[in-house]
Amino acid sequence: MVKEIHSKNAPAAIGPYSQAIQAGDFIYVSGQIGMDPENGEVADGLENQTKQVLENLKAILSEAGTDFSQVVKFTIYLKSMDTFATVNEIYGSYLEKPYPARATVEVSRLPKDVLVEMDVVVYTG
Repeated sequence: MVKEIHSKNAPAAIGPYSQAIQAGDFIYVSGQIGMDPENGEVADGLENQTKQVLENLKAILSEAGTDFSQVVKFTIYLKSMDTFATVNEIYGSYLEKPYPARATVEVSRLPKDVLVEMDVVVYTG
């Protein structure tokens, strides 16, 4: 079974993809950036973008009937690894033990020239 998940409380997809797809016991959430779902504006600064990314993920997970406690894998994309400590601190404030697996990578460019993007994999079984 494959099911699309869409939350009006997170930005609509800006291309030919879904906010999230549930496939059996797994939910794959597409990369989220720090865009406000109400006005389409990108948040100012790293801290605000990071918080908005996590709020967007939270909204999609809520629509799917789950939350961060079910996330098994995070991938974080940073424009600069110099921002890792700040993003890590904000990221950590949204999670509890046991923490999910994670990869963090520096990339040359992100959509809308944002500073951070994150995607997650959730296990619901």
